[in-house]
This record gives sequence, structure tokens and C-alpha cells, in this order.
Amino acid sequence: MATPLLTAVEIDEALRALPGWTFERDALAKEFKFGNFREAMSFMVRVSFEAEALNHHPEWTNVYHRVAIRLNTHDAGGKVTLKDVNLARKIQGLSWVE
Repeated sequence: MATPLLTAVEIDEALRALPGWTFERDALAKEFKFGNFREAMSFMVRVSFEAEALNHHPEWTNVYHRVAIRLNTHDAGGKVTLKDVNLARKIQGLSWVE
């Protein structure tokens, strides 16, 4: 069964509760800046457990103390679904930086 896509209104509504997240190039996106590399890696490990539990994995990059995350649903044509919003909420809850 296909995962339903979110409308622009639903995405805007979700973003209001996700500080610092944006909608760009068909994905929810945010860059986190930590105090150092160890903090960034610790955050990524914590997120990996949540992503695995949801069976929904981020596209992300890490350079030193920065972690950039993009979320969209590949089996929905690379568009945003409720899976992305749910993972963004989990990620936001794990973050100790803005």
C-alpha cells in the first residue's frame, strides 16, 4: 500500500511545530550545529536508533560539528509523508541544540 503524500498545507502545519525545519526540494530539512564532533556523532547514533525503530532513514551529512538532515519518503516518489514528520519530531526531541 502506498504511503499518502502530505499536502502543502499539511507540511506547513507540521513545520510550525518543528523549530528550524524547512521544506525544500521535496524534503523536510534542518542543519544542527553541535559543540564538537563527538556531540554531533552522539546525536547521529541516537537518531539512528529512532530511525531504525520507525524503519525510516534520513539522508544526512556530517562535517565536524554539523549534521544536515533531509527527510522524504523514497517509496512515495521522494515526497514528504507522515513518516517524515514523525521522524522529524523524534529527531527534534533528541536534539539539545537549536
